[in-house]
Amino acid sequence: MSNNLYANLTNEPLEKFASLLKYKNNVLTLNFASFIASRISFRSKRTFSKLIVRIAIVGIMLGLSVMILSMAVIKGFKREVREKIRGFSGDMQIQKLDLNASYQNSPFAVTDTFVTRAKANGLFASIVPYATKPGIIKAHDEIEGVVMKGVDNKYDWSFIKKILVAGRVIDFKDSLESRKQILISQFTANRLRLKLGDDFLMYFVQEPLRKRKFKIVGIFDVGVEEVDKTFVIGDMALIRRLNGWKDNDIGGYELRLKDFDAMEPANNFIGDIIPTTLRSYTVVENFPAIFEWLKLLDINTHVILVLMMLVAVINMISALLIMILERTSMIGILKAMGARNTSIQSVFLLNAVYLIGLGLIFGNVLGLGLGFLQFKTHLFKLDQASYYMSFVPIQIDWVDVALLNLGTLAICLLVLIIPSTLVSRISPVKAIRFK
Repeated sequence: MSNNLYANLTNEPLEKFASLLKYKNNVLTLNFASFIASRISFRSKRTFSKLIVRIAIVGIMLGLSVMILSMAVIKGFKREVREKIRGFSGDMQIQKLDLNASYQNSPFAVTDTFVTRAKANGLFASIVPYATKPGIIKAHDEIEGVVMKGVDNKYDWSFIKKILVAGRVIDFKDSLESRKQILISQFTANRLRLKLGDDFLMYFVQEPLRKRKFKIVGIFDVGVEEVDKTFVIGDMALIRRLNGWKDNDIGGYELRLKDFDAMEPANNFIGDIIPTTLRSYTVVENFPAIFEWLKLLDINTHVILVLMMLVAVINMISALLIMILERTSMIGILKAMGARNTSIQSVFLLNAVYLIGLGLIFGNVLGLGLGFLQFKTHLFKLDQASYYMSFVPIQIDWVDVALLNLGTLAICLLVLIIPSTLVSRISPVKAIRFK
């Protein structure tokens, strides 16, 4: 009976199997464990075992692919929304220190010393002046309240050009013509039934009431309703003229960082060098609701990771326990030959490593494959009014992928140590009789 069991276990001649049982201080070497584990995993003729193995592999594959895609989508979503906000308003803004909380800035003179010191720091990509002034657009018997953001010829148009739906940016070559040019959002254009090239009147509420005629030279779409429904972009020289400012007066500075993650040291640096009459704001402080909402998305990621990890662990525990019970006779014979519990336990743990490894390989292929497909084709769409973008964004971080793979392997193996100790409870005599 023993010969039949060995032959059935290994599908090899008994002599070749016995040659692998190398003892050293009465402990079987790893060759024995890896030999048995590989045949249990890949050469088993038992139909039920194959089914359990496939279910375990599929469970690991689906769990890992969902975790990879969850991390990629959440990171991509946070990046896209953040880039839209900071692309329009900059990473930091500097305004006059007073009690003015309106959209019409209090003026202050250009401070070249501050700009020079800030540029020398190396944290900032650009520092440009701007000013804002509220107004009311009247077109086709409709009115819409907006805020005009005034810029000059030093403004960085790179982000605006990316989100232009139609037209171009303001041309500052002719100072008189540039004051008549304006960019409006697609949101405002739809509400007022305006299109590229149309003219409209804009009223500025002050004493006395002022009105100006503008021509639409560009239509942009940030995708963030808080921005699209509020701002239009024009020439800062017009705001100076309307407010009666001096030629070197501005409403504030807009600063863009080279690295968004350097926000805290950059803000501390700016706080140390700006004059006491000025104050600085970060984009997080200007749009607190959006950035708090983005932080909450991390909770969703953590929940998904925990759930998928639980699915993978439960699958592997079930598969391991069933394989141990199915191999009860084999365990009894190995114990009768002198194999220790730890050696037999390592057989099933190595078997688990094989299964987890295959699941990780297939999971990476599925998760990264779908992520790459979405990144290239934008196949899966979103409602931009609700999600700030028209497609599911993807940002694959290879560090995250590596950590997910290592974490899945480590957690599964640690959890499987407990059920693998079941082999120590199996009696050789009873196991050999077990059918």
